[in-house]
Amino acid sequence: MSDLPRFESLEGLRGTGKSTVAPMLAAARQAVLVPTVPALYQPLRDEVDKRTNVDARMCLYLSALFTAAEEIRRHLEGGTSVVVESYFARCLASHRALGAQLGVTLQDWLPAPVTYELVCADAERRRRITARHKPTSGWDSLLETVTDQVTDAYASFPMHRIDTTGLSPEEVLRVITATDTQGAHSHADAEPVGAHPHLLPAVPRHAAGTHCP
Repeated sequence: MSDLPRFESLEGLRGTGKSTVAPMLAAARQAVLVPTVPALYQPLRDEVDKRTNVDARMCLYLSALFTAAEEIRRHLEGGTSVVVESYFARCLASHRALGAQLGVTLQDWLPAPVTYELVCADAERRRRITARHKPTSGWDSLLETVTDQVTDAYASFPMHRIDTTGLSPEEVLRVITATDTQGAHSHADAEPVGAHPHLLPAVPRHAAGTHCP
């Protein structure tokens, strides 16, 4: 089992440490860090993010994720471990919290990661965001108004919760790797993403316009 490639994802709100820890985890695992918005999507992403249609934005990000999933599967089939900074859970949780009404069914072929949800005390999380040398988009600002709904939507997905409050990135990495050694199944032959269709309704729910997953 130890020779099987790993597939691991970091999820969580902005400022919880995903972008810092993801490359560190990839290095520790000798894994490839795969961007879940491939480069070919970046120009279109910039244009869509200037608009306000949440369903259109969700479709773009889903398309990017399906494209990235093909690359992830190729790496895993070739025996190479993969780490991603967010996966389908973030896309679905964030857009549902913003009121997206699209129903989504994910195919069984999609690789399913072991997922770590990074959380942080809100005051510290906001300090981290303020200290960033990175512009805040309108969508980022909007998501900050529905963080409770995003967190509630995340609860529908199986994840290992990692509290990063007061921890250095190196300490967070040690917690993640310790979680694995304490019995978390982290190999790439886990249940496919589509194994939990009840989490991803195939048809729109009328209630999806409210802030719920």
